[in-house]
Amino acid sequence: MKEIVINGISYVPKSEANQMAPLVDGMKYCIVRADRTGVHAGYVESRNGREVVVRNSRRLWYWSGAASLSQLAMEGVKNPENCKFPCEVDRVEILDVIEIIDCTEAARKNIQGVPVWKK
Repeated sequence: MKEIVINGISYVPKSEANQMAPLVDGMKYCIVRADRTGVHAGYVESRNGREVVVRNSRRLWYWSGAASLSQLAMEGVKNPENCKFPCEVDRVEILDVIEIIDCTEAARKNIQGVPVWKK
């Protein structure tokens, strides 16, 4: 995919912006919204009802530059320096999932490129 980075923000041509993120070991990169445990982004390894295992997961504590999770899954964020995405964890089992949204490749790269937030 062609892209250009300006001031730390990745931009891709519209014709390529909607390409879904490729599978990694058979897993899709998704945004997972849970009832009580917040929003996560990562590779969905398995699902059993509302129980979902996510690999290489980042909790999306606060995002800036996307109006909704739908926009976040399609485009990523516009203000990565203002986002609060803690470090990635290898595996998380989320027991209260209410929504799973497939991400585009542009959004995956953008989300994974947001600097790690920590205190």
